[in-house]
Amino acid sequence: MASNSANCKTWCISLVSAILVVIADKNKPNYAWISLIPIVLFFLLDSYYLGQERNFREIYNNFVKDLHSGEVGTDKLFVLKPPKGMNVVNLLFSSSLSFSVYPFYLTLVLTVIIARFLIL
Repeated sequence: MASNSANCKTWCISLVSAILVVIADKNKPNYAWISLIPIVLFFLLDSYYLGQERNFREIYNNFVKDLHSGEVGTDKLFVLKPPKGMNVVNLLFSSSLSFSVYPFYLTLVLTVIIARFLIL
């Protein structure tokens, strides 16, 4: 999952910079806001991957705890059920507040704003 997060960040930077270069080449600074679309989409995707990784770690830790307490049978060996009460909206919200996600995309948004008003 960590490589997926790195790929999201790499693709996001590539797409946003390509959009800004094309906009600067065409001399249409008002179109700079189009580059916010991949930022938002990759922000949500990156948050989703981080939330899935956290859930998987929770499942793994619970399995190891049950294993050490002797409560694991053959019926629990290959079960990867999501934790009770897992909600995708809460998952996205909690993982989007992570230090590994929001500063990167916030910096990218600020870069687009600076590019729009100062450079283009």
